[in-house]
Amino acid sequence: MSNDKTTRPAAALDTERRARLADLFHEAGMLRHTPRSGYAFLGSGRESVAEHSYRMSFIGLVLARLAGADAGRVLELCLLHDLHEARTGDFNYVNHRYNTCRAREALADAADGTGLEEEILSAYDEFEARETLEARLARDADQLDLICNLRAEQEHGNAFAAQWLESAVQRLRTPWAQELAEELLTADPNRWWYGRVDRQWWVERR
Repeated sequence: MSNDKTTRPAAALDTERRARLADLFHEAGMLRHTPRSGYAFLGSGRESVAEHSYRMSFIGLVLARLAGADAGRVLELCLLHDLHEARTGDFNYVNHRYNTCRAREALADAADGTGLEEEILSAYDEFEARETLEARLARDADQLDLICNLRAEQEHGNAFAAQWLESAVQRLRTPWAQELAEELLTADPNRWWYGRVDRQWWVERR
């Protein structure tokens, strides 16, 4: 008898749940087309919410490993933290001074009928409460991704990015993120590809 799990018949989903999950997949894809709006105030740079969430999740995984935290939970918090923005758009810091984002309500509507309602909303609540180590690491990953972007904009000549960097660093709450931020603040964003080979290679390519 084969032990290959791929030969086992898949559990059947009811018609409505299958349809709602398909909708949710398309909704998550909307984040590719949802811009992070704060760059309009910075004056340079751009990215989508999906692009932000990818690197944030990678950073979150690294932080979880360093801290000995639940890496799966940190990844879940990172991946879901901005899912509501497919419906609400990205609220930047200026927006939040004057408007209220009904993020949890948007998530509840997005998750309704998928069977993931409790999982998605509990992740949102944990991320917002900032009480668990995993939530603090996920929030720090959010800021470290921003710090990476700001350093790149600073190197491209945006002097205003330094003021944003100062605020972002002050938001960090875990020692692992704070230590990595120290390196990010001085590291050349191009060092990973340009600064780690002999300069003559760029002339001779060998």
